[in-house]
Amino acid sequence: MLEKLAKQTAIYGISTIVVRFLSYLLTPVYTYTFSQATYGIVTDIYALIPFALVLLSMGMESSFFRFTAKAEAEGTSAEDVAARKRRVFATTWGANIVAALIFFLVVVVCRRDVAHLMGAAYEAHPEYVVMVAAIILVDVATMIPFSRLREQGRALRFVALKAVNVVVNVGLAIAFLVAGLYDTAFGVGWVFVANLVASVVTLLLILPTTEHTLPRIERSLLRKIFIYSLPLLIGGVAGTAGEFLDRQMIKYLLPDDISMAQLGVYGAITKIAVVMTLFTQMYRLAAEPFFLSNFTKEEFVESNAAALKYFVMASMLIFLGIALFRDVFALIVGRDFREGIDILPVVLGANILAGVWLNLSFWYKREEKTQFALYVTFTGLAVVVVLGLLMVPRWGYRGAAWARLGAEAAMVVVSLWLNRRYFPTPYDFGRIAEYVVAGVALYLASEALLHYGSPTVVMRYGVNVVLFMAFVAFAVWREKIDVKGLARSVMKRR
Repeated sequence: MLEKLAKQTAIYGISTIVVRFLSYLLTPVYTYTFSQATYGIVTDIYALIPFALVLLSMGMESSFFRFTAKAEAEGTSAEDVAARKRRVFATTWGANIVAALIFFLVVVVCRRDVAHLMGAAYEAHPEYVVMVAAIILVDVATMIPFSRLREQGRALRFVALKAVNVVVNVGLAIAFLVAGLYDTAFGVGWVFVANLVASVVTLLLILPTTEHTLPRIERSLLRKIFIYSLPLLIGGVAGTAGEFLDRQMIKYLLPDDISMAQLGVYGAITKIAVVMTLFTQMYRLAAEPFFLSNFTKEEFVESNAAALKYFVMASMLIFLGIALFRDVFALIVGRDFREGIDILPVVLGANILAGVWLNLSFWYKREEKTQFALYVTFTGLAVVVVLGLLMVPRWGYRGAAWARLGAEAAMVVVSLWLNRRYFPTPYDFGRIAEYVVAGVALYLASEALLHYGSPTVVMRYGVNVVLFMAFVAFAVWREKIDVKGLARSVMKRR
């Protein structure tokens, strides 16, 4: 059963990496074009958008997966199952669209007030606020159709549509750069124009996959879905708030003359952690519908325990690949933004912990005890606020990075405590600890060489390659991976 998860993760992974790599071409485009402060606007907006998406999606994605699985279990015939699934799809989709429309209209009416609240950078351009609200509206409208593709196992169609979105966005962004539009009075607003056009094109292309099912809310079904999703909504808002508050504290706790520049540097460095972010995302895309399917408790426990171990092993491998060669990855961003490269390992660590507590959330979603999400995410929110208030005024974006790491660690601790108390799962903590300790030790060894050995560039890269391969060899040995057999299998498929 775990092979199915690995296969789905690979399908989403390879294609998602290719697609998102195109998307991250925007990072060098923008960081080589804009100043730190101007790029701070981009960072600010793209931190707020995920928060709005979580708020307006209202936990409907997880609800969609869970209730379609229940429809399949409760249906009396193929036709009945199909009809039940259509009702779930129409209701969750309709609820999302209604929420997004209300949000968009409120923002349009109050655009000047919203721009004023967001800061001086936006007051001169309230149209930025309207465009971002339109992006959010369109993206929310596509969320449940995309979830339906995942539920149906149509990974290639899912990725193809995401690819179109990215290609249109990147193409327009580069075209606007060549045309010199970023130097006009509208400036960074063209970034949002490109995004909005790409989102609209994606919506038009995904509508045919709905098979003529219209968004229509069935009240009795929506009540049941809300009972399940409301804790996920509240927890999701708290969790996402914790993820974007680090940026907002940089914006509001630092002096006005440096806040947006610091925000720009922080946003650029977090973009360098792209591979870790992609890995966590591709895993979530495959794991969420997988673990919320109708498995027996024994099958679920066995698969979830194994999945966490392999997730941590792969994450530490990626951590080393980026952290050991971070000066190479730093070339992704403009020279003015590289001053913050020292926080990259901290950002990577936070991303790993985010994936760990994602793994630890599947059991309570499966058991429909979604109220536990509140304990986890509100803990993270409280920690990031407390640490942020203490650290950001003193250390700027470096304090924000450590506050985020502390919050993710706290959520892992609470998630583990809940699991041990209510749904004990035989996670291999010993093996997981081995991978974490080995990865951190190899990284620290590289740092010691860099700071105390005065190595040449060739020597440093050579040593880092050896350290990276040492971790690979250790993982192969501990998991007893038949490398020769795996290679022969790949060659035969070719």
